[in-house]
Amino acid sequence: QVQLVESGGGLVQAGGSLRLSCAASGRSFSNSAMGWFRQAPGKEREFVGTIGWNGDQYYGDSVKGRFTISRDYGKNTVYLQMNNLKPEDTAVYFCAARLPSRGPASNVRDYSYWGQGTQVTVSS
Repeated sequence: QVQLVESGGGLVQAGGSLRLSCAASGRSFSNSAMGWFRQAPGKEREFVGTIGWNGDQYYGDSVKGRFTISRDYGKNTVYLQMNNLKPEDTAVYFCAARLPSRGPASNVRDYSYWGQGTQVTVSS
């Protein structure tokens, strides 16, 4: 059974940093693109960033230059380092995975596996 489990969310002041983790189990995702999305109350799920199987990264405009995605193939884990956080970054953050050999993507519909999400709250 494939599972993605996010962790590392919490409450942080504006300007602070958090690192989210997404641990995958049930199969290896070393040849899959992984993505991070977020959803604030009353809003649609928003693309944050993605990392391909070869390490290529792409980010949404609202987080570019502040957020960084990395992955540890041995641990089957993907990370989202968030720096200079702003109140508008407050949302539930979701990890997602594509099917094998699919490249990076920014559309929710391109991802087949999803975690349950972790709450990030940034206070002003």
